[in-house]
Amino acid sequence: MTIDAALHGALQGAFTRPVPKSAGAQVRYLVKQHQGSTRAVAALLGVSQRTIERYVRDQIKRPRADLAEKMTAEVRRRWQPQVRARARKAASTSEGLMIDIRARFGFTAAPGSTDDARLRHLTLALPPHHAARLLDAQATGATDRELQRATADALGEVYFRDGGHRAHGLDVDLTDIERVEFEL
Repeated sequence: MTIDAALHGALQGAFTRPVPKSAGAQVRYLVKQHQGSTRAVAALLGVSQRTIERYVRDQIKRPRADLAEKMTAEVRRRWQPQVRARARKAASTSEGLMIDIRARFGFTAAPGSTDDARLRHLTLALPPHHAARLLDAQATGATDRELQRATADALGEVYFRDGGHRAHGLDVDLTDIERVEFEL
């Protein structure tokens, strides 16, 4: 799982209503989001306008697997934007994020210390300023490598350097992510 997907999952946890499940309901929602334009939704999903019209009228109920995946992803991306924005603001200003990660951490440190990468499992709270940095990077379209770097910097500051109380000059590198989850 990528950092971007984990952050999206955390924001989806803030939803107050369930995401539409049936193909017809998902397509109707997408058409509504595009001001009633079945043509725009057809272009978005890569199918014909007539196919979209059939989904809207429930004439087709079961989409192909790849189309079902696209529809679900597009609906989730647009679902409850105000709730998502409130969750982002709360995490960035007052609450922060919880992170549960299992990955390989490497270090660049002072001479004489070990820099061998080790697999670690960490669960800890990231303060709001680190949460804001991660969420802002994600919102501006940062690559997953950039999100990994921001996560490594946050974990380095909070866990390894203990907020500046120890391990001065330690630079943390995050690789081989086995599992990562965020929680608001």
